[in-house]
This record gives sequence, structure tokens and C-alpha cells, in this order.
Amino acid sequence: MNDYSDGSGADVSGHSGAPASDWPAVSVIMPVLNEARHLRVAVHRVLDQDYLGPLEVVLALGSSQDDTDAIAASIVATDPRVRTVPNPSGHTPSGLNAAIAAARYEIIVRADGHSLLPSNYVRTAVELLTETGADNVGGIMRAEGVAPFERAVACAMTSLLGVGRERFHTGGQAGFTSSVYLGVFRRAILEKLVGYDEAFFRAQDWELNHRIRQAGGLIYFSPRLQVSYRPRSTLRALIRQYFHYGRWRRVVMRLHRGTVNLRYLAPPAALLGVLAGFLITVVHPIGLVLPGGYAAAILAGAAWESRRLDWAARLWLPLVIPTMHFSWAVGFLTSPARLVPAAAAARELDNVLDTQAEVSAS
Repeated sequence: MNDYSDGSGADVSGHSGAPASDWPAVSVIMPVLNEARHLRVAVHRVLDQDYLGPLEVVLALGSSQDDTDAIAASIVATDPRVRTVPNPSGHTPSGLNAAIAAARYEIIVRADGHSLLPSNYVRTAVELLTETGADNVGGIMRAEGVAPFERAVACAMTSLLGVGRERFHTGGQAGFTSSVYLGVFRRAILEKLVGYDEAFFRAQDWELNHRIRQAGGLIYFSPRLQVSYRPRSTLRALIRQYFHYGRWRRVVMRLHRGTVNLRYLAPPAALLGVLAGFLITVVHPIGLVLPGGYAAAILAGAAWESRRLDWAARLWLPLVIPTMHFSWAVGFLTSPARLVPAAAAARELDNVLDTQAEVSAS
């Protein structure tokens, strides 16, 4: 297990009941773009942590079209723990890397402008890093909507029918895993892997976690860590979100062979099955079995899942679930091979050259 250090070589591993000086300093990094609706609350949730050690927040500001920058400036003006760095591209991985570079501390907490951290989040994460020896710990993305449409999306995002069996969506037992939501990292692993791959506009968290595991690192999931997430508020925004999820998951699968998962293939298979069924109906009505079967499964599943929703949200759920499935599927199926990033090729070349150098030296 790695020890925390304050730079003097002294062990500063966090534990409950320890004085403030015994808790490692933490940097919370947050890429933000057009987050005027949620930013102030998101940052205040971080600043209100019950964490005893030093804590700072680094906001990576993209080129927002709303009042995000003004809100960020007002927060900085009232709390010296908050700083900003520019992120001209507005892309999440470049913002994360800029914030990591500006961060001063050895524990890096990744947050979003629309994620709300509970008051014990940082303390619990630091305890888990200490207890498990993991390089990254994370928990559940607890989707919570306000309007009826948002509540339906939140329900779909936390159901097996909507997103499949993934612990950070649907919950489960604590343990080592392949990926987690957001993440709380040891800075050393981020520096070793040169941070996030900026060629990945989406799926950058999963891609980074895959490289952590390839490098011998450990990812740990715990249901003790729960983050409130605000889902998309319009059907158009949901379509765009899941289209890009599918598109970039295909990029990850192309780049990292062996990461194919049946859960990721289910939405494309469903879409192709429905389309094939409609084509078959041109020559025989039996083709309706495929789209009819999918529709029946969605209606039955939505009826079961919607038992935890009010009636206004229930009406949206049978539309939200196939929208997520088919948007993801279209993105996956149409993802061009050119998106496999050049950065990955450069990493592979570096690995080959390193190997050749080692052989020559021996």
C-alpha cells in the first residue's frame, strides 16, 4: 500500500478521528462548460465537505456561452480555496489535465459542474484509498431529476433495462472493478500515465481506468461513495449524450483490444434486430416479431421500473429508454475508425522504442 506524504516523508494517511494535520491535502478538479444552472451549488458542495485536511478547488473554464465564467469569478472572489485555469478547447479531458497541472496536492478528486458531492465524500474516499491501497476509488452515480422528463431519465440511468449491470449505475457490493464514476486518484498514477488522453472527447474516464489497470494499478468501487448527478433536461440533449457515449465506446474498444463487453453490444444488436424485422415484413408479417418483441420488453420493463416514479415521469419512461438504447447504438455503429486517436499510436511507438532500447542495453 502506498503511504500519503506531506512532502517531508512523514506518513499522513487519513483516518477517522485524526487531527487535521494527519489528513492528506486534496485538490478537487472540475471541468466546466455552460454550467450556469448547477455550478454554484456544485462548488459549494465541495467547499462544505466535512474533510479536516487542506482542500482546494480548481475549475477548468471552457468557452461557455452562458453565465458560467461570471459565476466562477464570483466564487473565486469570495473563497481563496477556489482557483480557475483556462480550457480554450472546452473538451473535458483537456480541462481535466489543465486542472491537474495547476493542482497543488497529492490527492486528486475529479468532479463535474453538474455533480453534487455529499458532505462526507472526500473523507470517505481518502479513507478508502488508505484501506484498499487502490490508485483510484469511486462509487455510484446517483441520477436525480427535477422535472418529469429528468426524473424519467434518472430512473432509466439507474436501471438494468436502461444501462445494464454496471455497479456505478445500479449499485452493488464493494470491491475492485474495471471503472468507477468520476474517481479519486493518487496523483502519482496520473503523472505516471500523463493524465487523460485528450483525444477522447468522451469515455475518457473508462479509457484512463483501463490504462491504470494495464499499468498494474487498482480501481476500487464502494457504494459508500455516492454522487448526485443531474441528467439531461431535453430529449435532444439526451440523444446527443448517448450518441457520443456509443461513438466513443467503440473507439475505446478499437484501441484496447479485448475490452469488448456483451453489455456494450446489446443496444446495437437491438437496433439491428428491429430494423431487420421491419425489412422482413416486406415479404412476411413474421418480421414484426422482432420490433414487436422489443417494444413489448420496453413497455413491460418501463412499467416495472416506473413503480418508483410519479405519473408525469412514468409517461416519459417508455420513450426515454429506447432513446438511450438507439442513440447509443447509432453512435456505436457509425463511429469512424479515424477517431482512434493518434496519441494512442504515439504511445504504442514509445512502448516499442522503450522495448528496443531495453533489448539493446542488455
